[in-house]
Amino acid sequence: MAFSSFGDWLGLLATTALAQELAGGNYKKANFAIAGVFIVRLLPAVLLGPIAGVIADRFDRRRLMIFCDIFRFGFYASIPIIHNYLWLYTATVIVEAITLFWSPAKEASVPNLVPKDKLESANQMTLLASYGSAPVAALMFSLLAGVAATISSFTSKRYASTADLALYIDAISFLYTAWVVYQLQSIPKGAASKSAVNDNIGKSLFEGFKFATQSKIISGLIFGMLGAFFAAGAVIGLARTFVGDLNAGDAAYGILFAAVFTGLALGIWLGPKIFSQFSRRRIFGASLTVSSFFLIILATVSNIVLAILLTIILGAFAGLSWVTGFTMLGMEVEDEVRGRIFAFVQSLIRISLVLVLAISPVLAAAIGRHSFVINHIHLHYSGAAFTMFGAGIIGLIVGIVSYKRMKDRPKVSFFSDVRAAFRGELGGTTETSRKGVFIAFEGGEGSGKSTQAELLKTYLESIGEIVVVSREPGGTPLGKQLRKILLDPATGAISPRSEALLYAADRANHVFSLVHPALERGDVVITDRYIDSSIAYQGAGRVLQPAEVARISRWATESLTPTLTIIMDVPAEIGLSRLNGADRLEQEPLIFHERVRREFLNLANVDPERYFVVDATQSKENIAEQVAERVSLIPSLRINRDKNKK
Repeated sequence: MAFSSFGDWLGLLATTALAQELAGGNYKKANFAIAGVFIVRLLPAVLLGPIAGVIADRFDRRRLMIFCDIFRFGFYASIPIIHNYLWLYTATVIVEAITLFWSPAKEASVPNLVPKDKLESANQMTLLASYGSAPVAALMFSLLAGVAATISSFTSKRYASTADLALYIDAISFLYTAWVVYQLQSIPKGAASKSAVNDNIGKSLFEGFKFATQSKIISGLIFGMLGAFFAAGAVIGLARTFVGDLNAGDAAYGILFAAVFTGLALGIWLGPKIFSQFSRRRIFGASLTVSSFFLIILATVSNIVLAILLTIILGAFAGLSWVTGFTMLGMEVEDEVRGRIFAFVQSLIRISLVLVLAISPVLAAAIGRHSFVINHIHLHYSGAAFTMFGAGIIGLIVGIVSYKRMKDRPKVSFFSDVRAAFRGELGGTTETSRKGVFIAFEGGEGSGKSTQAELLKTYLESIGEIVVVSREPGGTPLGKQLRKILLDPATGAISPRSEALLYAADRANHVFSLVHPALERGDVVITDRYIDSSIAYQGAGRVLQPAEVARISRWATESLTPTLTIIMDVPAEIGLSRLNGADRLEQEPLIFHERVRREFLNLANVDPERYFVVDATQSKENIAEQVAERVSLIPSLRINRDKNKK
């Protein structure tokens, strides 16, 4: 697989280089020729992709892969021999069509070759084999440019083409792969799956569009991913002519190609680790915006070394955006519609790539080369640079719109998050994947949280949900002991930091032993108090740093965030007047409880999508009705699942 992918990447470099070579120095013709190569490589996937897997499932997988690789060997080897545009395009279309049958056979074989517990690792190796070989192929292409130059010194240039040498090596890679697969007798001969997917692109587009438009998060995500591929398509389609405009040759083209994938690899590998504290919703649009900004700068430079450096940075942020986008699709989309959403996105990406690869070289050819004189400084820019600049502007706009559309905590600026991250005070802003629904009731003393938690339980059970109600502190056997220590007036004074740590200890055990298992079962968990109570009471109330208290609780809970937090807001004086007794916290002065109330409202103001503030001075029936109405909007509740099925 690694060597076959290496051949694929090398073949891409070689065919685009050969297309430019056959143009004979004509700028417009070269752009059109390169666009043609990309279009014919993508067209088979657009037209035949949905049915190729169905057909491939009906053949002996091992024999199918062997024959596909032998045919690919023959067609790639014939391109430099025949050496004209017609056969270049014809052979490329045929090879891509053959690959559509080879790929599903390969993908279906992997689960039969490894134990189930190793399948995830095998899939990671598949990605490494597929994309990790791209920089190696680019390096090989650059080395072949030197070999070709040496050969041309004692023979005709017709037999010393970098593209031709690369195509011969590409062909050999497929012959080698056929031999390797021939040795793998353990590949099953039967079909991998009895259920064939026969949805066409039109149906995937229609169903995916219907589901995607129901969520502003998903629609913003898809919009952003299309913008990313639009900008990337412009770079890929114009890279060869852009390098030529910088007076660089095949070696520089190979290095620039390697730079793109090196940056992508860095972004995919390191990005999620470096930006782990940031919300995925925020980092997706932000990374796309930064990547597009560097594309704009790239279009204005005229130095190949600087262009390569900018390409690595551009690729890194594009890789971060790519991996974040696909991770969010897997986490934000309900399991019932996930397949259709992915099919929708893949279809849109293929179509958008074909369009941009067709349009960008046409625009570059139409614009042509231009020179400008500014203060006696001569600047030379080509159509490729102008088109890349335009693609960067489009990507920038898409990134900003996507960021604003998906932005959580709308009243907190991105730069505030950056400063908080450097201080280690962010974290926990990314929603974690879970089967169940987690609802927290927060508020001051006497606000009626416990009553509303029970009323909400009754409502949710009436629509068929399994509900677990708990509280903090005291939701577990250990928690009951900690609750006695924390709230019994007989305990006496506890230092604010000790108090915060004791609440965090209760919360850690509460999440580990009760909340997390219930969410994994798919239950609805309702808790009377959670992290925000510590931030309000031990932070604002005790005048500790709220960010420090929040960081302790996030560590204790492994950043488990409620799906919805309901703030029961009541003036401190009214809430305290409702109490019969008074524990340690209830005995605190009025000013303490007013600080607590203000902090709860501040937290809700930061993230209005996740918080719901209700006036707790109303009757309990009115409050319960408002709470039920807000909770019923949670997508994963049964009431909405049943609605989607209908």
